[in-house]
Order: sequence, then C-alpha cells, then structure tokens
Amino acid sequence: MPVTVLTPAVEQRMKAYHAMSLRAKSLAADAPPKPTITITREFGCEAFPVAEELLKLCEKKSGEQWVLVDKTLLDAVAREHHISEDIFQSLGQKPRWLDEMLATLSPNWKTESAYYQLLCKEVVSIAMAGNAVIVGLGAPIITLLLKNCYHFRLFAEREFKVRSIARRMNIPKQEADIMVEEKQKERDRIIRKLLDADEHNPFYYHMIFNNGKVRNHQIAKAISDFVLK
Repeated sequence: MPVTVLTPAVEQRMKAYHAMSLRAKSLAADAPPKPTITITREFGCEAFPVAEELLKLCEKKSGEQWVLVDKTLLDAVAREHHISEDIFQSLGQKPRWLDEMLATLSPNWKTESAYYQLLCKEVVSIAMAGNAVIVGLGAPIITLLLKNCYHFRLFAEREFKVRSIARRMNIPKQEADIMVEEKQKERDRIIRKLLDADEHNPFYYHMIFNNGKVRNHQIAKAISDFVLK
C-alpha cells in the first residue's frame, strides 16, 4: 500500500525498525519473548490512528521502543534490501518449522511471488522479535502459532467507514462509498487466495472492537491494558 493520508509516514518508523533489528541481534536465545500486537480491520476503520495511540501507550507502559509495521514499511525495507539483508536476518531467530508452516498455509502458496513469501517471513520475524504493532498483512493468520502475539480486529457500520474515508481522504461520500465496497472485496480476495483464510473469522482474535461505537483512544487503552498486564 503506498503512503497516503490513511497511513503514517514511513521515515520515522524505519528508524524504529532498524533499532529493533539491532536489539534482536543482542537478545539471548533464551530471553523471554516480548509481546507483539496485530490489528486487522474492515476497510474504512481507523486502524492506523488506533495503532499510533497504542504505540505511545505501549512505549510508556514498557519503557521500551516499539515499532509500527505495515506493508508500507516492509516495502521500504525491501527497496533497501541490497544493504540490509543482515537486518532481515536479525529480526528474531527463524525456527526450523517456519518454511514448512508457511508452505502449508494455502494450496496456492508455491505459485505466488517470492516477494510475498519474503513479506510473510518478515512478519513472522518481526512478531518473534516483539515490541511491534503490526497493521494488516494477514498478520494474525501468519503468526497464529506464535504465543507472544495478541490479535485484535476493528469493524464498523458502513456509514461510519464511508464518513471516515471521505474525511481522511477529502473525497466525496459517493466516491468513498464505492471505495469501501471495492477495497474490502479486494482485501478479502487476497487473503483467501494467499492464505486460504477468512480474516472475518472471530476465532483469530483476542478482542474485536466496534470502531463506530468505541473511540480510538479507548480501543488503544483497552488493548495496551490487556497485553501489558
């Protein structure tokens, strides 16, 4: 996903990403895992505003640096891959079962691009390193076997999603209404095709929030209180 008004700028997050990679290098193999939080949403819900507030709360509660991860960030990392392969490898220790697990996620897996395989491996590696908030990317499905991960989802009535997109992108409501419909169908199709799964399945998540009824800061506080008990 390109950087838009819907996603936070990537430059500052790249600094946090590299700092996390250095920390992961220095961790002892038997160090207790740090938590990772995944957030998925119906298109039009305000996952990034929630994630940004959540990041601040988690850093304040833990006294440690956290990183906000999405496809925009991983795309930026991929663009500098020629100078950062060591960073890719340092984000946690990939277990031997990782490739086998990814290969069994979907019958279509081996026909898909090497880029998506790389992306999924990075999601798992980041999740294993901990102190991360991962937005989208099918993360709750990809990291299903990781016990340090906590999964949350946002949903809302269509009217809320349309108003939110129209306001944040400064477009007419009619255009936002079409976008909400089309983008959600596209997202569902991609997850089904690549991961053979349905992100709407409530059993993936620790909590599900109605974004139209609960304010962003309340959602962020509930998640941080739950994860950082």
